[in-house]
Amino acid sequence: MESAHPFRHPSRPNAEADISRIAPWRLLPPLLAAVLGLWGLERGGSMWRDESVTWQVAHRPLGAIGELLGRVDAVHGLHYALMHGVFQAWDGGLWALRLPSVAATALAAAGVAAVAHRLAGERAALLAGCVYAVLPPVQMYAQEGRSYALVAAAVAWATYLMLRERWPAYAAVLLLGCWLHEFAALALLAHAFTAWRSRGWRLSAAVVAVLLLPLGVVSARQAEQQLGWLGRPSWQDWVAYAVVGGAALLLARGAPRDLVRVALPLVLLPPGVLMVISLFNPWYVDRYVLYALSGLALLAGVRLARARGWWPWLLAAALLVPFGIWSVWLRTPESRKDDVLAVAAAVRERARPGDAVVFMPARRREWLLSSPELYGELRDVALDRTPAASHSLQGTELPPERIRAALLASPRVIALMDPVGQPLDPYPREVVKREELAARFDLCSMTGVRGARVAVYARPGGCG
Repeated sequence: MESAHPFRHPSRPNAEADISRIAPWRLLPPLLAAVLGLWGLERGGSMWRDESVTWQVAHRPLGAIGELLGRVDAVHGLHYALMHGVFQAWDGGLWALRLPSVAATALAAAGVAAVAHRLAGERAALLAGCVYAVLPPVQMYAQEGRSYALVAAAVAWATYLMLRERWPAYAAVLLLGCWLHEFAALALLAHAFTAWRSRGWRLSAAVVAVLLLPLGVVSARQAEQQLGWLGRPSWQDWVAYAVVGGAALLLARGAPRDLVRVALPLVLLPPGVLMVISLFNPWYVDRYVLYALSGLALLAGVRLARARGWWPWLLAAALLVPFGIWSVWLRTPESRKDDVLAVAAAVRERARPGDAVVFMPARRREWLLSSPELYGELRDVALDRTPAASHSLQGTELPPERIRAALLASPRVIALMDPVGQPLDPYPREVVKREELAARFDLCSMTGVRGARVAVYARPGGCG
C-alpha cells in the first residue's frame, strides 16, 4: 500500500495549508523572470530565422497550418496554433511573438520555486526560483518566439504536481508540454527516479505515452526532413554537458535526499539520453531539453539556502559579472545566428521594384517571408509553388532548366546567400543558380548582414 503523501517534506507536514499566504518565494522568482524577459525584448529590432518560421506559419489560416503539419513541423504544431490565436487577438509584432515565452518563463520560475518549497522550505524556494530566472539559457529562450520556454514551464509544474500526487493534473500538464515539443517526454525518465513505485505515476506515464503516440508517429515520418540538418553531438556539446553535470553533482552533496532524487535526474537524464540517441540518430540540440536546467536551479538554490560562511555568496557574486555581460549580449542581434529583419532592410535599400530575387540555398527564403510587403515587390524567379500553396515552410522551386531560363530573362538579381565558409548545397537547382550568376552576370555589390550576404547582380554593363 502506498503512503498518503510519500513526497511531503517531513519537516513541513502542512505545506498546502498556507497556500494562499503571500510570501516572497511566490512573488520574487516570477517577477524577476518577467523583468528580465521584458528587458530588451525586441533585441534591437531583430528576429532570427526560427522565429520567422513561427511568425509566418502562425499568420496562416488554421486550415493551412493543419495542412503544413501533415508534411513537416508537426512537432511544433500546438505552438503554431497557440501563436495563431495570439496574433488573431493582437498582431503586435515582436512583442506579440515573444511575450508568451516571457510569461512561460515567469511561470517556470514559479514552478521551480514551488518544487523547492515542497522539498526544502521557503528560503530554498526563493533562491532556486531566482537562480532559474537568471540562468543565461533561460533568459535567452524567454525572449524567443518558439516553444521551449513553454515546455520548461510545463515540466516544472508537472514535477510539482508529481510531488503532490495530483496524477490527472500531472498527466494533463506533462502531456501539454509533450505536445508543445515531444522531447519533453524525456522528463518521464527523470520523474521515474522519484515516483516509479507509485501506481498513480505509472498510470499517468502510460496515459502520456499513449496520447503522445499520434504526434510521435507523424513526427517520426518527418524526422529526416525536420532534423536532417543536425550532426552528432560535438565535443563542445559533451564538454557543456560534463560541466553542467559536474556542477550538479557537486551541488547535490549534502542536499536533502528527496530533492536530489528529483533534481539530479532532471539535470542529467533528458540531455544525456538525447545525446546518446544522437550518436545514432542526430536529434540533439540543447534547447530541446531546456527544462533540464530546472534541476540545476533546484540544487543551486538549496545549496545557497544552506550556505554557511561567506564563500558561497562570494562565488555567487563573482558569477554575476559574467552572467551580467552575457545577459546584455543576449539582448543584441549578435546573440542569434542571423537576423531576418536586417536582411530584409538590406534588400530594401538595394532592390528596385520588379527585381528578381533568388535564395541560395532555397531554405533561406525564410529571410523574406516575414517581410511580405517587401517580398511581394520582387520576382522570386526560382519559386514554383508558394509556402502556403505547397503546404511547406519555404515553398518549392522550379526545375534547374527553368531556373536558368528565368535568371537569364532578368536584368538584375538580388541574391541572398549564407556567409562565407558555409557548405554549398550540391543539389542541381543550387548549382544552376551559382553557375548562371557567376557566368552571365556582373557582381555589382556584396553586403554582409548578420548571418547572411546580400548580393546584387546585373547583366554585363548593367551595374551602373
